[in-house]
Amino acid sequence: MAYIELPEGLPGIRGPMAFRPETAQPLNDLAEALLRSENSLTRGERELIATYVSHLNDCFFCQNAHGGLAQHYLACDMKFIDGVKENFQHADIPEKIKALLTIAGSVQKSGKEVTEAQVEHARSLGATDKEIHDTVLIAASFCMFNRYVDGLGTSAPLDREFYIKRAPKRAEEGYSGYDPYQ
Repeated sequence: MAYIELPEGLPGIRGPMAFRPETAQPLNDLAEALLRSENSLTRGERELIATYVSHLNDCFFCQNAHGGLAQHYLACDMKFIDGVKENFQHADIPEKIKALLTIAGSVQKSGKEVTEAQVEHARSLGATDKEIHDTVLIAASFCMFNRYVDGLGTSAPLDREFYIKRAPKRAEEGYSGYDPYQ
């Protein structure tokens, strides 16, 4: 049960967004810009960054909601996503994405944990300044989103199929104009 009175039947971030729609829209617009706008990183890669950071923050709802989207976009299964979360260095993903996940993991600890060497390594693997920027902002934003969800003690469906089944609809509709009641 949530720590404050949230609308019934809206798990994870959906309850707080319905509770304060005036804050929901800017948060959704940020997610839309970071995860769905035109970018040289694919939507799947950006959702994977969000999933990884949410995993590091132990936010069950966010890591599964965005893991379901990453799975959808990357056309893989949850076992693959789980493998990336547990040890991305051994996952079958591009080296550039591994370098960006390293940066994201540093941001999750503290922005000051990101090093020039990490950034230069990502650049040496082809990461652009925009990709590095967006990785840092995705990681920082998901620390906020994760703390928003868990800081209010929201509920989350434990059946991971819930998130997998919702992913195609979320992918189609995006985040801007997101209706937490759907």
